[in-house]
Amino acid sequence: MIDHPKFKELIDYLSGLGSAVIAYSGGTDSTLLIAAAKIALNDNFVAFTIDTPYIARWEIKEAVEICKKLGVKHKVVKAEMIETIKTNPLDRCYLCKSHLFKGLLNEAKKLGIQYVIDGTNLDDKGDYRPGRKALKELEIKSPLLETGIGKELIREFSRKLNLPTWDKPAYACLLTRIPYNKNITYSELRRIEKSENFLMDQGFRAVRVRSHGKIARIEVPKEKIQALLEKNRDKTISNALKNFGFQFVTIDMDGYRMGGFLPDDTKSNN
Repeated sequence: MIDHPKFKELIDYLSGLGSAVIAYSGGTDSTLLIAAAKIALNDNFVAFTIDTPYIARWEIKEAVEICKKLGVKHKVVKAEMIETIKTNPLDRCYLCKSHLFKGLLNEAKKLGIQYVIDGTNLDDKGDYRPGRKALKELEIKSPLLETGIGKELIREFSRKLNLPTWDKPAYACLLTRIPYNKNITYSELRRIEKSENFLMDQGFRAVRVRSHGKIARIEVPKEKIQALLEKNRDKTISNALKNFGFQFVTIDMDGYRMGGFLPDDTKSNN
């Protein structure tokens, strides 16, 4: 076990729960959580991944593979897009999490498990995250937040545990690629997903393709913008994204940043 007071605090916290249902996305935070739960709870927990139309297929596949590798009991539950978020309202994250975590609470009840926990961490307190309100209302526990563990320690602990997600870039659901108060279509979600998959295959691990109708706006970290333009790569990328359904392809010269579609007075890791 990792010799660090915060990691010990996390293990003690999880041990105190006795059993748990863990909301598992396949990201860095929730992967550390299931690895710690494996130590603290042995097999007395189940990881649940919710498969919605606005989650990239590769994320679901990766979540399944990681759980198999770690020997974690894992279930994938399909959930359709609820009517209240089909216009991508500003409070979509609250509405979504309220719905999805009520479902997880029902799953926990079926298994005779009292607690549902998630990977919210200490650093999330500084972001615009309306979904946290839903978690609080539903009394979802967030062990990383409650033990004061932020992203830097999460990556450090993940690396020491040889978790494949230790350096995984932050990711967010595909709804964050579309302007607020705009009707969501499944075809738009899929072309965004295909576009980002293509760019990831080109070596851009941290990437967003923001959709403005006919226009794709590519965000990568500023230091990677030049790489988009090297050796005719720009033409290759433009052609690919046009084949996926966009008419125009642009590069955002401000680079990737949190909250690409949020009002100026809010922030979010999307």
